[in-house]
This record gives sequence, structure tokens and C-alpha cells, in this order.
Amino acid sequence: QVQLVESGGGLVQAGGSLRLSCVASGRTSRSYSMGWFRQAPGMWREFVAAISRGGTNTYYTDSVKGRFTVSRDNAKNTVYLQMNNPKPEDTAVYYCAARDAPIGESRAVVSEYDHWGQGTQVTVSS
Repeated sequence: QVQLVESGGGLVQAGGSLRLSCVASGRTSRSYSMGWFRQAPGMWREFVAAISRGGTNTYYTDSVKGRFTVSRDNAKNTVYLQMNNPKPEDTAVYYCAARDAPIGESRAVVSEYDHWGQGTQVTVSS
């Protein structure tokens, strides 16, 4: 079992930057593939980014490619989402998630993840 706690959310101006962190406790995070998702009011939870267990492979939804970067520090049991040049449409609650399996083709599927954090609000002002 692993517990996930996100932090780093807040209010940011469009074009600024923000870094989200997700700390895992319990079973070591290096056992898990990790993902970031987001959910805006009235919308489905959607995939943002994912990273393989060792951090070698990363994946992004098209709308954030070139702006967001996912990384991890397994020694610190922490996964990051660096958000550069955020846009108002990036406003959402951001969740990190852990998957007890290789990153795989279903990395963008919500139901493929076994553990979720409580979320952190990101608001991007124009």
C-alpha cells in the first residue's frame, strides 16, 4: 500500500511557473509507475503526464507538451510536475496516481491506477 500527498498548488499567472510535488509513503514509490491527472469543475478527470518506474520514459497529453515536465526522485519518494507557461485552461485540481505495473499503453486511463492522492488546486489567472 502507498499513500500519496500532493503539494505546490496555488494561484499562478499565465506565463508563470509552478511545481507540483507528490510524496509517497508506505511502500517505496520506485515500485510504481506514476501519473498526473487533473479535473476541472464539471469535467472528467483527464490524463496530464506519466513517468516510468525508473524515470526513463515520460509521456504527456498533447495540450501540455513542451510546457510541463514530469520527473521523479526515487531516493526522496517524490514525483514532480513542473508547469511552465501555464494557461487559464490548465486550471484544475491536480492529482498524482500510482500504478503497480509498468507504464504501459494504458497509462492515460484513470482506472488503471491503484492509488490516488487527495489533489491540489491549481488556478491560472489570465
